Amino acid sequence: MRTEDVLAAVGTGLWHWDETAGTVALDATAARLLGLPAEPGTSRSSAVRACLHAEDFVALNGALALARAEGTVLESQMRVVGDDGSITRTIRLRMRPSGRHTMAGTLHEARGAAPGGPAPAGDWRRAREAFLLDAGRALAEADSTAEVLRVAATLSMPGFSPDGLAVFGVQGDRLSVIGHHGHAVGADGPFMDMPMATDYPAALVVRTGRAIYLPTAEAYEQRFPVTWPLAEPFGRSSWAFLPLVVAGSTIGAWMAAFREPVGFTPDERSVLTTVARMLAQALSRAHLHESERELSDGLQRTMLPTRGPDIDGMAVAARYVPTGGGLQVGGDWYDVIGLPSGRTALVIGDVQGHDVRAAGLMGQLRIALRAYAAEGHHPDAVLSRTSRFLAGLTDPDHRDDDRFATCLYLEADPATGTLDVVRAGHPEPAIRLGDGTTIVRRTAGGMPLGIAPDSDYPTTRLVLEPGETLLICTDGLIETGGHDLGTGWKRLRAALETGPSDDLEALADHLVGAVHGPASHHTTGPLADRREDDIALMLLRRDPDGPSCAVPVRRTVLTVSQSAPRQIRESRHEIRALLHDWAAPDQVDAAVLLVSELITNVLVHTDEDAVLTARLMGMPGTRRLRIDVGDRSDDMPHRRSPGEMASSGRGLLLIEELADAWGVDPRGDGKTIWFEIYEAAAVG
Repeated sequence: MRTEDVLAAVGTGLWHWDETAGTVALDATAARLLGLPAEPGTSRSSAVRACLHAEDFVALNGALALARAEGTVLESQMRVVGDDGSITRTIRLRMRPSGRHTMAGTLHEARGAAPGGPAPAGDWRRAREAFLLDAGRALAEADSTAEVLRVAATLSMPGFSPDGLAVFGVQGDRLSVIGHHGHAVGADGPFMDMPMATDYPAALVVRTGRAIYLPTAEAYEQRFPVTWPLAEPFGRSSWAFLPLVVAGSTIGAWMAAFREPVGFTPDERSVLTTVARMLAQALSRAHLHESERELSDGLQRTMLPTRGPDIDGMAVAARYVPTGGGLQVGGDWYDVIGLPSGRTALVIGDVQGHDVRAAGLMGQLRIALRAYAAEGHHPDAVLSRTSRFLAGLTDPDHRDDDRFATCLYLEADPATGTLDVVRAGHPEPAIRLGDGTTIVRRTAGGMPLGIAPDSDYPTTRLVLEPGETLLICTDGLIETGGHDLGTGWKRLRAALETGPSDDLEALADHLVGAVHGPASHHTTGPLADRREDDIALMLLRRDPDGPSCAVPVRRTVLTVSQSAPRQIRESRHEIRALLHDWAAPDQVDAAVLLVSELITNVLVHTDEDAVLTARLMGMPGTRRLRIDVGDRSDDMPHRRSPGEMASSGRGLLLIEELADAWGVDPRGDGKTIWFEIYEAAAVG
């Protein structure tokens, strides 16, 4: 006799529920018990749902989810309703998961019994939903293992809150506690490291992936007699051990222990199962974030210098601040290199992109540039070789992923304060003068590294006077917050001028804070808020030679080469920046005109470069501006009488007319033409 016939003889029917197809397969007995035509067939799940009391069906759905999660048998009583909504009978059902989205089981009539497993009271349902919503939000916001464990320890479940929690992690074939709550200090000792084969509930849960519920101390002692003596001293009455599962893999176990007895009804098990799922996901995310941070910190330690060489007479401060999302390291870098000549090189650069490839190229570039510098090449040659190196890293299979890099490289002579600067598409440097005035120094530049391997990189020579501070940075410090290059520099100049003058480290923090808020010290750790771009900056300060001068002095030096006459415009910008607070605007215009005229005369009438030196001395209102323009030619200037249509010959006439004093000083290797303008009160 078939099994179906035997079951039918005792009034038991068979059914098979397929959630994917939305169908329920019924034999004749099952169909009859549900009030459908007494014949085998397949019905839509909506038709079967219509045969069951609405409250009982809601409870059935929750019980089905719990049974599938735990891999256990579902047993429940359901009320069957007729077409008019009246209750016709009560049935008892048993179901077991038969696949990922299918359940199979039996049902028979429960004579004289009230419907079992009624839906929980509405208030309890609302409390449970509110609890799960709050718990899910809190766990989703936790971004570290410690924070996840803190949230788990504060969970207050509706009606049956545990007073002891523990989270177990897996390391190879060992199980240990990674966090707990409600236990005395040191009480976790016996559980900190145990073999996976130990006869302990958490170990069994990890091995099998199935939850274990122990409603009484007797149940615990009977099922786990070996480890019961470890749990008995805690004085608990009930325990629940649930697997922490992520993507089908069990990563640990969660224990909830209760002082008062808990029966672990289907609703209580459903809450515990849901919390365990959320806890597993939160721990997995936290572990991923911590792994990324550890990798980022490792990359930073490897690719950025831990400390620069000591520079006699100069001080250096640097910061690296990564973006706030994803991998906490990108293409920005800086370096400080001691050179065989006794000079010191400062490097700052930015590889295109904010991904792992950008970080990898950054590391390769830093090593290559450091090697070229250590070989003793001049600054322009260092960048030329580095550009060819980057161009040679092109992957022929990924031509669309070619990267370029911007870079600024300078060599500093501590004895004289001389700076030889070369730029490859990088933002220009800025200098804070001794009185706090900040000037963006115009320097010659070339193409970014890697674009044109044979590019030339002209060198600009600057002089850092005692007490002055040089800033070099990547564009993240300038353009973040919706700023372009112009407005970004305006904001940065204001920050430089108002920052600390005697503490270079504090000034570096002040600059980052002016853009993004408080910075982490030195180069470790991301900032709290999300960044638009990486930030790298370096500050170089030349120590004052003895006590401060009684008369304030601003000074700037600029070389204009024969091959780059466009630098004449840059020299005009330098003079206007130097005289930004000069009282009489007409005198500023006169000084700019004379500088342009003198430099042009050198470039037109000699074959030499022009060296501009500008000094502003004295107190505001009574200051004196002295401009020297020197060259290596021995030809002395002569006053001319240009005709009305002449295009040249007016240089000395302009100086006589506009300057308060002027002269020509011959030197052993050339000459210098100079003029002075004395500050007058503003007119108007």
